[in-house]
Amino acid sequence: MINFNGNIGQEENILTQNRAFLYGDGIFETVKIINGKILFLEDHYFRLMASMRVVRMMIPMNFTMEYFEEQILNLVNQLNIASSARARITVFRNDGGLYLPKSNDISFLINAIVLGNTSYSLNTKEYEVDLYKDFYVTKQLLSSLKTTNKMINITGSIYAHENDLANCLLLNDSKNVVEALQGNVFMVIGQKLITPPVSEGCLNGIMRKQILALGRKVEGIEVVEEIISPFDLQKADELFLTNVIMGIQPISKYRKKEFTTNLAHLLVQKLNESISEN
Repeated sequence: MINFNGNIGQEENILTQNRAFLYGDGIFETVKIINGKILFLEDHYFRLMASMRVVRMMIPMNFTMEYFEEQILNLVNQLNIASSARARITVFRNDGGLYLPKSNDISFLINAIVLGNTSYSLNTKEYEVDLYKDFYVTKQLLSSLKTTNKMINITGSIYAHENDLANCLLLNDSKNVVEALQGNVFMVIGQKLITPPVSEGCLNGIMRKQILALGRKVEGIEVVEEIISPFDLQKADELFLTNVIMGIQPISKYRKKEFTTNLAHLLVQKLNESISEN
């Protein structure tokens, strides 16, 4: 029997044994589907496989990239939202055990919702951010994975909401800027495009990878992975965030500093061109 919200009854709640719920023992990928195609399919699949190996999950023999693709598209087609959708696949270790699992076998859950447009666009509305300093990201491999333990992102999002901010930038245990609550962070100073290296503790983002590649094709732009200190933010000409769903989100204001969006505009254009070509 269990006590659920003060009511004692039979143990029918699936969450009582779910390891992703009990221990954060899960990995997830969020993908964008446009016109029946999963964007950056290979990157998502191989990141998921690499993450599962890091946390010692057993990868089923049938869990191929084709199977991964098929399962996601089956759902969005059933929902009739394959023209523009967001889907999340959560992989978690099967029930059993405490900290030590009884098995490394896995199950997965996919859910999907419709999105409003079929291409990336730049949101140029006011988007103010600040630092979130209550907790810090640790510089370790686990920080670069998309796990179901996202408490720093949750508490940071509450802080942002309470302070009328659009987002917050997270710091690592060396007090350097590593990422935002919902994506990677890029900074433009002069002709230099900078993002923190994964070794600093930031998520190994799929859109981060695309923007690094596209930035290297822009004439006159030097692309580097370097440490960003909070003091560097005040020197920046542009700041923007990236993730697969929104693409590029310019930051309009950090404290009293306001920013341009020139390179962000160009990169969104090149991003859409690269998608239409593939």
